[in-house]
Amino acid sequence: MKLLIENMTCGGCARSVTATIQDLDPTAKVNVDLPTKVVNVETTANVDKIVAALTEDGFPAKVQ
Repeated sequence: MKLLIENMTCGGCARSVTATIQDLDPTAKVNVDLPTKVVNVETTANVDKIVAALTEDGFPAKVQ
């Protein structure tokens, strides 16, 4: 899945986003492209749960 996270502005944000996703699916592959604010995720976790968890952590995401 591809997510757009508008308020992801630094490496710390990228690490937080990665950690949030991997809390739901420890085997998830997360690739953050900070300049475009796009996160590519390979996971078996439910997309709605990931979006909800990211929003709760302060990183509202839009599925691309």
